[in-house]
This record gives sequence, C-alpha cells and structure tokens, in this order.
Amino acid sequence: MRNLDFTPLYRSAIGFDRLFNQMEKSATNANVGYPPYNIEQQDDNHYRITMAVAGFADEQLDITQQQNKLIVRGTREANGETERQYLYQGIAERDFERKFQLADYVKVVGAEMENGLLHIDLEREIPEEQKPRKIAINGRHLLESE
Repeated sequence: MRNLDFTPLYRSAIGFDRLFNQMEKSATNANVGYPPYNIEQQDDNHYRITMAVAGFADEQLDITQQQNKLIVRGTREANGETERQYLYQGIAERDFERKFQLADYVKVVGAEMENGLLHIDLEREIPEEQKPRKIAINGRHLLESE
C-alpha cells in the first residue's frame, strides 16, 4: 500500500489539520475489509453507505451515531448449534464493527435491509448561520442607497 504525504497541503490549507490527520490515520490503520461497503454521493447533501451483510438479520445489526462518528455492529449469536467442520469456508461468519467518521452537520436519516445489503442514508444539514452570506466592501453598499 502506498503512503501518502499530506505535508505540502498543510501550507495552503488553514484549519484542515484535523482532516489531514484523520486521512493519514485511516491510510495507516486500514480496516480488515469486512464487511465490504460502498459510499455513494447522491447529491451535494445526500449520501448512502451500503454494506454487504449477508447472513445477518435486522435484529443482529446495531447502528449508532455519536457526534461525528457512525458505528455499525453485527453480532451473530450462537443458537446452540454444534461446531461445524468446514472443508472450505469462504463465507465469513463473524461479528464485526465498522466505524465511519462523519463530517460536521451530517446525520443518519434512515436505514434499510434489502437482499443482504444494509443501506444507511445520510444527510448534511448546514445551519442557516453557517451558510455563505454576502459582505459589503467598505460600506459602499450602504452609501449608494442613501
């Protein structure tokens, strides 16, 4: 795996230190890849995470949002089944925990299971006071109206 050096970006990006640190951390501590997932951007403010969770029932999955972190857990309960002896086991039957770092103002708006895929819908809601606004230069805007 390639190591990315974000050092040149620190000089031209102000206030993004945390973002670059998280990117470096995720590049070095890559998840094991289970379960596989997709992240889809549907438009500027809507996203969808799709996870392949075949073999898990709705009640075995737990989705939690804590501040800017989304945590998805899958727990398989032993049903009193006897230990199986596999000649080849290509289907992972194990518990998992997958964490996603969410940007500010992103929240989970829904989740659904369909054909072994867990879809988690996310939406970014920027507060009115955080949206861009026009700034008058040297009060010129005020003098012209008088």
